[in-house]
Amino acid sequence: MALAAAATAEGTLATPDGRALVDNPLCGDRVEMEVQVADGRITALAHQVKGCLLCRAAAAAIGRHAQAASGEEIERVMNGVSEMLKNQAPAPAGWPALDAFTPVHGHRSRYRCVQLPFEALLAALRAAGDARGR
Repeated sequence: MALAAAATAEGTLATPDGRALVDNPLCGDRVEMEVQVADGRITALAHQVKGCLLCRAAAAAIGRHAQAASGEEIERVMNGVSEMLKNQAPAPAGWPALDAFTPVHGHRSRYRCVQLPFEALLAALRAAGDARGR
């Protein structure tokens, strides 16, 4: 609850390089993620979440830890979150806020709530790469 309440990086960016809106039609969670990128690394990000406590907390964890990460690092963390949720693996290194999601293991219907902000971040990073390639 504290992680969600902190809402780290909640809001919008004035000039994002990439933006993505991802939703989960099964539960109604919706995440919009915006990023600024330089040299392949996140220099700023912001999110707006209309969703459950888990989804808001995951977005706040991203806001807390994703600064200066590359897309490959975010993919590694997202895969680590999946392993953590499904197989009780430890939280990905360097992301201690993700320990808050350990109790979600075993509640398969809630996994996507935690993963949705990561999907939105990766989509925003892809959009930033596509925009730069034009």
